[in-house]
Amino acid sequence: MSVLVLVEPGEELSLQAISLARDLGGPLHALAFDASELGAYGVETVHVAEHDHLSSYAPGAWAACLEQLIDRAQPSAVVAAGTNRGNEVLAHLAARRDLPFAANCTAVGSDGTVTRVRWGGSLLEEARINSDLKVLSVAPHMVEATTVNGAAANVERFEPELGEEIVRVVEHAETPSAGISLAEAKVVVSGGRGVGSADGFGMLEELAGLLNAAVGCSRVVTMAGWRPHTDQVGQTGTKVAPDLYIACGISGATQHIAGCKGAKKILAINSDSEAPILASADYAVIGDLAEIVPAITAELRKAQAS
Repeated sequence: MSVLVLVEPGEELSLQAISLARDLGGPLHALAFDASELGAYGVETVHVAEHDHLSSYAPGAWAACLEQLIDRAQPSAVVAAGTNRGNEVLAHLAARRDLPFAANCTAVGSDGTVTRVRWGGSLLEEARINSDLKVLSVAPHMVEATTVNGAAANVERFEPELGEEIVRVVEHAETPSAGISLAEAKVVVSGGRGVGSADGFGMLEELAGLLNAAVGCSRVVTMAGWRPHTDQVGQTGTKVAPDLYIACGISGATQHIAGCKGAKKILAINSDSEAPILASADYAVIGDLAEIVPAITAELRKAQAS
């Protein structure tokens, strides 16, 4: 039997979902909203949905498209990236079909078992999906997006049947931001309670400028009003996956680790030698960050000047 994957427009995490979906076996079908080049990732058929109601994000409409493709392709599983949109659409689909939904999976077995992230990443759960049709999302940055020696995918365009009652996004209120996006940054310099104040982030911003990095923070910082919520890294903030994550004065609560554990390397700067974040760090500097961060900045300036 086939496997159906939801591919979000411009979402790299969807490629990770495809890679995990291959483990389920069977031909891969994808629901997309443009003619994406997915053959290299093992997709055999791309179903491109075209309808006026799909001009903007509409979770109910996306779920309806998946449901109509289920009737056509008869898949054994429906897979999506564990993004806000992916989880929302699959929740709609599961409700429409009265099916269980396993979110944030990291591995799947041919016998219907899944491994998934729970409690903000503090534990992994092994479970079985008791349904002929499995509905699951893939935890972000937990599965590598890999290519295969696949041929170009067949593209089949279709117009789904969608009612006028479909709820659509009609306007986006963008939050003004400057600099590099947290979600896309290759380096993130992040601060916690140990930074001391809103003014204390000045040294972090200086370091970030030299590293072409984004500045992030922990939840306690946003609660104190030192930084906006858009800067928050964590389970209820932005989940990041940079090459380097520099955690300055962050204790390392479970919710924060859930947001930064996708980083390839973590450098923790903390005065507390027993801070929980040290268990997740690849490198650690124990000491006063008010001395350490400016020292790192000074050495970077010297290196760049030479």
